Amino acid sequence: MIINKNITPIHPDPSTHLSNPSIRARMNHFFCYTILAGFVSLAPTLSSAAPPEHANERAQAVFSEDTLPENARSKRMGGEEFARGRILIMPRAGLPAQALANILKEHEGKPRKIGQSDLYIVDLPEYTEEGAIARLAHHPHLKFAELDQYLPPTLTPSDPYYPNAWHLPKISSPTAWDISQGKGITIAILDSGVDGKHADLSTRIVSGWNFYDNNSNTSDVYGHGTKVAGAAAAITNNSKGVAGVAGQAKIMPLRVTNASGWATWSGISKGLVWAADRGVRVANISFLGVTSSASARSAAQYMKDKGGLVVVSGGNTGKQENYTATTTMIPVAATDANDNRTSWSSYGNFIALAAPGVSIWSTTNGNGYGSVHGTSFSSPITAGVIALMMAANPTMKNTSIEKALYSTAKDLGTKGRDPYYGYGRVNAAAAVKAVATSTTSTTSTAETDESLATADTEAPTVSILTPLGGATVSDLVPVDIEATDNVEIVRTELWVNDTSVAIDTSAPFAFSWDSKGAPNGKAFLAVRAFDAAGNTATSPTVEVNVLNQTEELASDTTPPQISIINPVPGNVTGNVIITVNAADDSSAADISLAIYVDGKLVISGSGSTLSTHWNTRPRHVTAGTHTIQAVAKDAAGNTSSATVDITVIK
Repeated sequence: MIINKNITPIHPDPSTHLSNPSIRARMNHFFCYTILAGFVSLAPTLSSAAPPEHANERAQAVFSEDTLPENARSKRMGGEEFARGRILIMPRAGLPAQALANILKEHEGKPRKIGQSDLYIVDLPEYTEEGAIARLAHHPHLKFAELDQYLPPTLTPSDPYYPNAWHLPKISSPTAWDISQGKGITIAILDSGVDGKHADLSTRIVSGWNFYDNNSNTSDVYGHGTKVAGAAAAITNNSKGVAGVAGQAKIMPLRVTNASGWATWSGISKGLVWAADRGVRVANISFLGVTSSASARSAAQYMKDKGGLVVVSGGNTGKQENYTATTTMIPVAATDANDNRTSWSSYGNFIALAAPGVSIWSTTNGNGYGSVHGTSFSSPITAGVIALMMAANPTMKNTSIEKALYSTAKDLGTKGRDPYYGYGRVNAAAAVKAVATSTTSTTSTAETDESLATADTEAPTVSILTPLGGATVSDLVPVDIEATDNVEIVRTELWVNDTSVAIDTSAPFAFSWDSKGAPNGKAFLAVRAFDAAGNTATSPTVEVNVLNQTEELASDTTPPQISIINPVPGNVTGNVIITVNAADDSSAADISLAIYVDGKLVISGSGSTLSTHWNTRPRHVTAGTHTIQAVAKDAAGNTSSATVDITVIK
């Protein structure tokens, strides 16, 4: 996305001078007025407003070695760039913190937890990243390990035609605005920052964070983020410049790039978790190939579990891409004024939707305006539509919003979902109308966990694949499971001898069990699975034989060690997984554990790990500070405790 520098940088919104009180009428008048007021000679070019021939070659030239991040010390690897001195991992649910530290010790790795998620950034000695990944990527107690790759914004050459707001009536935004303009919804823009002084954005900006410099300065260092923000939510009907899709929505700038506009998987993951922990429900990421990162997918699922949706650009390579297809994000392709896929828009099975991406009139750094195009803008246009939908029905569950977005899209290309347009070109009016008249909501009168007004009554199916019944186990034991559902599984729990030792909320569901937390002899394992509608199922019990070395102590006066792994101090929202680890100089099997929230016992058990699920959505859980306490007691009666203060966001 590069601005056409020959364009006059100011273009007032004539609709504000019209007296008709209907926004739809004013904006429709504006679109006609814009063409009639001197742009008629350019109108015939609109239907072919795609980049010139060989444009994709010029776009790819932007990503030459001359434009790589100077401070990246990056290395070419399979056509990608990765950051030196760090990798990303996700341990299996239930893996004790000390066990994770031991796994990383041989690589001199030091883990840093990303917010309230289960993702970790691991700092390593530089130039050891590839060797560490080769060992860790297939480790039986890690879900994944990946390099922290750099990725470019989805840029295209400058548009040769004069800009106009054709895309807004194309997706029926004016009709949607009669119902919703996005008020009360915040859109997180994960990008190069946003020009917070721009006249068309300034009053919509809320506090964000700079994950590159680790400070609160979110000014735009590259120019891309301001253009993306304007496409999503530039102020509508204010006598200035342009209109965004969701003109009354708030914008949260999250800077995840360096000065050259390149982002990293770690920056994107941190940004998504940070926004989700603050209750943000819409996020936009306009970078190339975002779905290919396991870390980014996990962070997007974390936001989805918190009630949000993540929209990403489909890419501008002009060819079929094998980026990972996922339900954690909404990848968007670009269309032109005739509802044709642009020649430079990437395609493949990962594409979920399409939206206008040619000649998009948007805000630019330095209080300017200009013509931009690329899937970088198809994506925030879609994010803006989601904001309209969420504002039209604030109680509707995010997955219901997503389904309505897909079902109301204008089907293009092959009937049904296809690799070029996904479910079709987004239709703001139809999508907003569909949710505004719906009665589906996020909570029922009983306020039960994950309760939904839904017709889904089919329970999941779940079974333990390993260990096998009758197996002898010791130390850390990988527990592999198979869990399926007709709609979606949102949580699985591993129970050992009637104690919940671990909870996993992201697929592929898998556990690590510290068998030292169980006494030698028979142990009974079972897994519980929960779907989005609250239906539950429990696997057949698997009986194993625990055989760990034991050490007898003459006198035990040392209290057990205990720590709260999750949550960490900070903001939480929605469903919170509380995870506790304990150890003792005697046997961990003799430890009694208990978890309290604000002094009230929530769960108790025995062993080295304990985990529970706390739903903060019901009305009796107030917004503000809450204290989580974990207490451990060994066989000799020695006790210890740990506390964490967290802030519930409603």
